[in-house]
Amino acid sequence: MSIDLHRDNTISITDATAERELLARTPKRLFIGGRWCQPSSGRSMAVIHPATGKRIAEVADGDASDARGAIAAADQAFGDWRRTSPRERANILRHAYELTIERREELALLITLEMGKPLAESLAEVTYAADFLRWYSEEAVRIGGRYTVAENGSGRLLTTRQPVGPCVRVTAWNFPLAMGARKIAPALAAGCTVADEFAQRLAARMSSLTVARGTDPAAEVGPLINENQRARVQGCAMTRSAVAPQ
Repeated sequence: MSIDLHRDNTISITDATAERELLARTPKRLFIGGRWCQPSSGRSMAVIHPATGKRIAEVADGDASDARGAIAAADQAFGDWRRTSPRERANILRHAYELTIERREELALLITLEMGKPLAESLAEVTYAADFLRWYSEEAVRIGGRYTVAENGSGRLLTTRQPVGPCVRVTAWNFPLAMGARKIAPALAAGCTVADEFAQRLAARMSSLTVARGTDPAAEVGPLINENQRARVQGCAMTRSAVAPQ
């Protein structure tokens, strides 16, 4: 498949079957604990093409139990991830950047198919997302501390930075890849694990960025983070619409 961006800001796709082929090979399950899995409820939800109103795919419909499973997986993975060296974390994020650039055309097409963004803007978003991965791959090896003299002059004060623990992220629908990378990359660079909610966005399912991922699209199934999970989660970042669960 080839997507060409012209000077007049128009896009041409040379392969007429590219959309169908891309949708067919895009993962549609939940990614939790390093593997693709079915939601605990077994339910799926439709992804609707905004231009035609037609269903283009069915993806896993995760609930609060799946989200809590993702938090538990992130908590379990945290011990090993925090002990990885800054250079190793940097290399992994750099590889994620390279994969995102390699899949730039596919990711852009998925973004356009599911939420209607012009392809030129989708291509720009993928580049934007990749830049976060590259930036934090470089920052992972620059997490420093502070060395100062005590105010009474009797000693020295040394401050170091440590990963805080699993983090929960909720990503906006209109910038699914860029806002996901913006939240996930710094957490991973710092040595934290992540449980990220991408709703039904297919573009996010093409990436390989998260250690653990879960969804909670239905508010009636109960709170995403109960008392047990609250003890595990040490960071939270949310970009949501007015209709998203609290």
